[in-house]
Amino acid sequence: MAEGYDALKFDPIMLSDQPDGGGAWQTKGVVTKHIVDVAYNRVKAMREAGGDNLGLIIDMHANSDTTSAIKIGQALEDLDIMYYEEPVSTLNPDNTLEVANKVNIPIAAGERVFTRFGFRKFFEDRSIKVAQPDLCLAGGITEAKKICDMAYTYDINAQVHVCGGPIAVAAALQVEAVIPNFLIHEVYQRARNAKDRATCKFDDFQPVNGHIDIPDRPGIGQELTPETIDKSQRVTIQ
Repeated sequence: MAEGYDALKFDPIMLSDQPDGGGAWQTKGVVTKHIVDVAYNRVKAMREAGGDNLGLIIDMHANSDTTSAIKIGQALEDLDIMYYEEPVSTLNPDNTLEVANKVNIPIAAGERVFTRFGFRKFFEDRSIKVAQPDLCLAGGITEAKKICDMAYTYDINAQVHVCGGPIAVAAALQVEAVIPNFLIHEVYQRARNAKDRATCKFDDFQPVNGHIDIPDRPGIGQELTPETIDKSQRVTIQ
């Protein structure tokens, strides 16, 4: 927060409650009451530390079964969660709808949804309130822009899903800068990693006081360095 970040996204049960984060831990299928309690206590501690101005985003990575996703979501309702990301697998959209109907937290999904046609049911059944197309998976920049525009017609916010380095960040910013339903930009750890940042020519994609300036350079405003290209595998198609 001192650096200007106004939200934090995390999985509350990915690591066990052992001091080293190791040990057996059930994150898939039906979870125990103990795991639900651990999730609640962790999120509560973050809420207390961050205060009312910190947005808390819960990401379950589509690992939970529907029953557990509902239990965890209902347990966290009083902590003012910004949104609940992929509480269940999106391969069966009806499961997301079931969670949305029983949990009073906005649902987000899209990392594992492909093209406008994959998003259509989530929009029409009103199960999600945040669309998260991933440019590397949903069909590219043009398709993701169409998905965000389609979401806007259903009064659904959009946040491009970013799980990559500087190139992914630059592309996501270009899409987010031209959509009216933009919600928040995701800064993934690789976008802050010095080694990954060094693979590209420009290093002006780091947030300052919670905002990133959109570059006016050609294309997506970012390029790989010649050294990075030389280290990469090249395939020539004739």
